[in-house]
Parts: sequence; C-alpha cells; structure tokens
Amino acid sequence: MKSPLLGLPGAVPAEGADEGVAAHYGNIFREQRELAAGRGFVDLSHRGVVTVTGTDRLTWLHLLLTQHVSALPPQQATEALILSPHGHVEHALYLVDDGTTTWAHVEPGTQQSLIAYLESMKFFYRVEIADATADYAVVHLPAGSTASAEGAAALRELPYGRDLFLPRGELEKLAAQYGPAAGIWAYEALRIEAHRPRLGFETDHRTIPHEVDWLSTAVHLQKGCYRGQETVARVHNLGKPPRRLVFLHLDGTEESLPPHGTEIHLASDPAGRALGFVTSSARHFELGPIALAIVKRNVAVDALLLAGTVPASQEVVVPQ
Repeated sequence: MKSPLLGLPGAVPAEGADEGVAAHYGNIFREQRELAAGRGFVDLSHRGVVTVTGTDRLTWLHLLLTQHVSALPPQQATEALILSPHGHVEHALYLVDDGTTTWAHVEPGTQQSLIAYLESMKFFYRVEIADATADYAVVHLPAGSTASAEGAAALRELPYGRDLFLPRGELEKLAAQYGPAAGIWAYEALRIEAHRPRLGFETDHRTIPHEVDWLSTAVHLQKGCYRGQETVARVHNLGKPPRRLVFLHLDGTEESLPPHGTEIHLASDPAGRALGFVTSSARHFELGPIALAIVKRNVAVDALLLAGTVPASQEVVVPQ
C-alpha cells in the first residue's frame, strides 16, 4: 500500500521491502536525532496488520507461538515467532491484546501466508482471524515522545517507543499531531544500533531463534507445545547455534554501504572462504556506517573482518 504521507514535503519513497512509505524526508541524520530525542514519528503503514478475536484467542495462540501468551495482560506488548517443524523461523509477530482483540503487525506482504497458516490451525477453537491491513496502519513513536495516542485502536508500549495501530484514514493527521516525520532509513539505523533482528533481513530459510538473539525477546523457554519447540530446547540445553549475529562498525572511508547479502571474510584472508553475510546496514548520526551480520559461530570475536571490501570490527550480540 502506498502511504498518503509520501505527499509530505521532502518525502523520498523507499524501495524493496519497505516500498510504500518514505525512505527519508530530506535529512536522514536530523531525522535520527529527532527520534533519538523522543520527537517525531515513523510511518510503518506498509506493514501487515492481523487481528485475532474470539474467547479462545490467547489460549489458542499460546499453542502456536514461541511466546507465553495464554495469560497476556491487556496492553502488554510482546514479540513471538512461528517456527517450522524443524525450528526455523517462518514468521515474526509484534503483538498486543486490548482485552477483546489481539493485534499483530508483521513484515510487509507476509500477512497472507501467516493467516493461511493460522486458518489451518483453527480446528474447534472459537477464534476469528482477519487481515486488517486495508483498514489499519502502524505508526511508531520513539521513547520519550509526549504525543498523545488518542484515536489509536491499539497501543504497544515498548522500551524503545510505542507502536500505534491507527485507522488508516487517520494517517494524514499525523504530521500536525505527532511532530516531524522520520523515514524508514532513520528507523532502520536505530534498529541496527539496538541489535534488533528483522525477519527477511537477519533471517534466511535456515535461521533458528538462537542465532539472532530472539531468545531474549520472542521465545519463552519454559513453555512447550508449539511447532519447532524440540529444536529450540535441544539447541538451548545441549548444543550451540551454528551461526551468530554480530554488530559491525564499518570503515567510514568507503562511499557506499555493503548491501544485504554481502559476503564476510577475514581481513587477513580476503580470498578465503566466506564466513557469513551482511544482513542490514545504515549510516548512523553518531556511530557512522554500521551493520548487522550473520557469521559462523567459531569466528573469533576480536577478528577484523571485511564486509565485501569494507573493513569492519565486531561487537558481540550472540556469544559463541
């Protein structure tokens, strides 16, 4: 869906996975500073919105998700995953329950396959699943924002801000109500800084939650009874994940950022076997060029790396 906020002054459309919203509004560093200071908002109206209603919704979702949600209090935000039978990540949900409806936003374009899976698992449970993307949009307010959430259908309170589920027709009122708009590039830079993984960026068809630090936010290790739980328990208790997420400080002398999929090599062996790949990269208003990457578990944590041709030093996100 194309956001009406692309009509704001200076808006430059994003491409790829974030098509439909603004990449920036003319000054990516100023937009980052505003968000870091608790001002402004980010248009995330391209993300899919899924709702689940019915008296059995939380009990039923508890059986399918990696997170403990059977007794989720109203208005308490959480994250959850849906895994394959082998424990690979298939969906990431960012959800909240308002007492009558569970609201979730997901990566753009993934809501249809998510709903198809959920529908296949309804059985005798009293639940109704709906694609609410055409009617509701997601807007992010940064931590410290004093903007009112009045008019939101649901609200997710997070350590790093608030996600609002708003009627899509209310989007054009945002500029006056919530302050300066920040594009998805600013939001992504702060996400990368915070080491938060994103489905389809930090994940591929082989990703298990342990590799990208989703155990700390999206997986409850004391619950079972969900698809892929055996893999989660086995790797957590008996093994080690084959790969790990790292944060990279990139050499600022390079003009271009390494795109998603750029191979990672040891700086001491640039022609050697690839040790991983870049998942996300951005220019940060304080840190300069930064990135997240997936590397093999046994890569030394102090090794100097090359992201393509760009020298990079590591910070540990997932320990060896």
